[in-house]
Amino acid sequence: MKAVFPGSFDPPTLGHINLIERVAGIFDELFVVIAENRQKKYLFSTEERVGMLKELTRPFSNVAIFVWDSLIADFMKRKNAHILVRGMRSAADFDYEFELSLMYKTIDPSIETIFIPAAPKYFTIRSSSIKELASFHGDVSSMVSPLVARALKAKYADE
Repeated sequence: MKAVFPGSFDPPTLGHINLIERVAGIFDELFVVIAENRQKKYLFSTEERVGMLKELTRPFSNVAIFVWDSLIADFMKRKNAHILVRGMRSAADFDYEFELSLMYKTIDPSIETIFIPAAPKYFTIRSSSIKELASFHGDVSSMVSPLVARALKAKYADE
């Protein structure tokens, strides 16, 4: 069985990696899909996000990293995957993701969305908050891997 976990991963957090590890233990294959939205400005380039995720997911032999700039439903159809995985940190996340799941179901009735709650220690981790903290040279070591912490430090070194 194949599952798809899409996101911007800008940057990848320990919450993302925890979810990937848990989902990889459930499904035969997990496709982690880095969203490339032309209307969104990212701190890290697509290549940087791919590189970080490839390194961080190396321990999981059934995880593959992809980049996609279109509907995730189209990616899923191309890969013959029917399970869409979404992480939940709060009721607000659920409301948003639930509405998206209904849209995906309308686009392709074969898509099933599975909501997985974040591990409690990752409830408050958000990529946007991490970037803000890192921009002020704050300690992000409890929220991201050392690899990502170094990359963030390099991005904000001149500020």
